[in-house]
Amino acid sequence: MAENKNIALITGITGQDGSYLAEFLLAKGYEVHGIVRRASVFNTERIEQIYQDPHESHRRLFLHYGDLSDASNLNLLLKTIQPTEIYNLGAQSHVKVSFEIPEYTGNVDALGTLRLLDAIRENKIATKFYQAGSSEMFGDVLETPQKETTPFNPASPYGAAKVFAHHLCKNYRTAYGMFICNGILFNHESARRGKTFVTRKITRGIAAILAGKADKIYLGNLDAKRDWGFAPEYVEAMWLMLQQEKPDDYVIATGQTHSIREFLQEAFALVGITDFEKYVGVDPQYYRPQEVNLLLGDASKAKQKLGWESKVKFKQLVKIMLEADLKEAGVDINKIIKK
Repeated sequence: MAENKNIALITGITGQDGSYLAEFLLAKGYEVHGIVRRASVFNTERIEQIYQDPHESHRRLFLHYGDLSDASNLNLLLKTIQPTEIYNLGAQSHVKVSFEIPEYTGNVDALGTLRLLDAIRENKIATKFYQAGSSEMFGDVLETPQKETTPFNPASPYGAAKVFAHHLCKNYRTAYGMFICNGILFNHESARRGKTFVTRKITRGIAAILAGKADKIYLGNLDAKRDWGFAPEYVEAMWLMLQQEKPDDYVIATGQTHSIREFLQEAFALVGITDFEKYVGVDPQYYRPQEVNLLLGDASKAKQKLGWESKVKFKQLVKIMLEADLKEAGVDINKIIKK
């Protein structure tokens, strides 16, 4: 590998954040490597557009089969790629699902981070490491808004696994002098958000209703409040963390919180529907065994030290997502979306 070459390794490259981060880094001239889990079907639709890039940035994108549960594979990949930056975005990231498969969630989200860090340490890889934390680590919150010094109080196996990984990263940073940053990212959405997440369930559901393919959207707790931002902005924050002189931990958030009910109201209003309640059903199966009712982030440190702050606010975010799903469903946006 040539000296002074920026080489990034992204776990979870086929996910929402991984795909946006890959585009971002390729635009900056990086060579980008991504780890992809082997499955019976391809799950690379979020990065397909990179291969259509007229600048041929896809020639600097390399995908490798691997898994965060496979230490020997991770060791081999790190020795082969010798990345200068590693972004650990791979995870079982659905909170509700983590209650159903807690052991797998802990194996990938918690122990997967340990395997990566040990591969770096054992192979003496000179790299900077980004760990994808989550606002779910705050869980049943102990103070509002939540910032870097707020105590963690996870309310799910997912949140608990992320807390393990967070503290492990701090431990390895101190014990071994490794350049490791924890990004505590609050909810961030986009048209690439997974289809089982509540925001996409809402925007896809509205599109299906308007296309005549569904009658209702079925959700769980409509009163849960979240700090929702725009995913492409959040991946820039990840990169900025690794460009600093010293590693540190940062909360990334908008500083605004809205309930799922408010998201529904805003999205339905955009298509001229004010009585959205008749199109929404509450199904107990979507409730979590332990609910997190309020998440609200304070990103003051990121603004001060990274020069980062969110630009896309709640209403614009809802509109971006809804327009994308209406278009995908073949609904004429110009006739429906309120300007």
